[in-house]
Amino acid sequence: MENKEFIYKGARLNGFLAILVNLFFIALAIYLTAMAQKLGGSSLLMPVAIFSFIWSLVMLGGYFSQEPNEVRVMVFFGKYKGTFKDTGFFWVNPFLSKKRLSLRARNIDAEPIKVNDKIGNPVLIGMVLVWKLKDTYKAMFEIDAQTMAQTSATGVNQVSSRMNAFEKFVRIQSDAALRQVAGLYAYDNMNEENNSNKEMTLRSGGEEINEQLEQKLNERLAMAGIEIIEARINYLAYAPEIAAVMLKRQQATAIIAAKEKIVEGAVSMVKMALEHLENDGIVELDKEKRAAMVSNLLVVLCSDKDSQPIINTGSLNQR
Repeated sequence: MENKEFIYKGARLNGFLAILVNLFFIALAIYLTAMAQKLGGSSLLMPVAIFSFIWSLVMLGGYFSQEPNEVRVMVFFGKYKGTFKDTGFFWVNPFLSKKRLSLRARNIDAEPIKVNDKIGNPVLIGMVLVWKLKDTYKAMFEIDAQTMAQTSATGVNQVSSRMNAFEKFVRIQSDAALRQVAGLYAYDNMNEENNSNKEMTLRSGGEEINEQLEQKLNERLAMAGIEIIEARINYLAYAPEIAAVMLKRQQATAIIAAKEKIVEGAVSMVKMALEHLENDGIVELDKEKRAAMVSNLLVVLCSDKDSQPIINTGSLNQR
């Protein structure tokens, strides 16, 4: 898209120098008025004095001061004349409309919204983003921010209202971008053990998901001359209606994983015990008693409750 923004190149004066010029016209008007009265009022000095006084009043509309990271969009009777970016105290054509904008970074902490992920599960997802104006022409003339910011206030309140209008635009577009990105991925991998490719999810995506979100936002906000500096997902959870079910699934997965670890350790311990008994010659076990010992040891090691020992006072060879 063509960049239509350009720097204001029209006439301008240092504000303090313009004040001296303004005072000169006021003094000139007073002097010419006094001279005209001395001459009986029939002199042409009086119209010149009136013109000087009127011009000194008109000049008052051309003063403005500008801080760092602020700009003025200059409009002359509806025609864009450029963007004024210098900082300091200046005087320009008083008939120019000077629309003040802020280029400072602003942040939005978006409230979590309910969306459906890739597999249709409702999830709550929220984000925080940092944005700023990049192209003042697009910001002022490509979107209807001026109508959204209509107010009778002036000065600081006017620029605040205008920036709030931009923020509202960013919020709406960020909501749409967040829904779009969230719909491309599942919240979590339901079958991790069967998924050799480890498909990216909202929970595991991290920086990659944030980068895609930032890219989508910049694509949507480019028309408004707004740049996203950073966008991050800061809240992610299942929606309340399925949160309890998903919690049970996660608990079941954790229990199964723990049981697998316990069984693996128990088998290793039984194997070690049998090898010690045989290698040290403590006792000889036939297949039947070996199987019984393995069964008893596995029950003891894998049980969730404390075992109750039973002392066998008989012979191991007794049948």
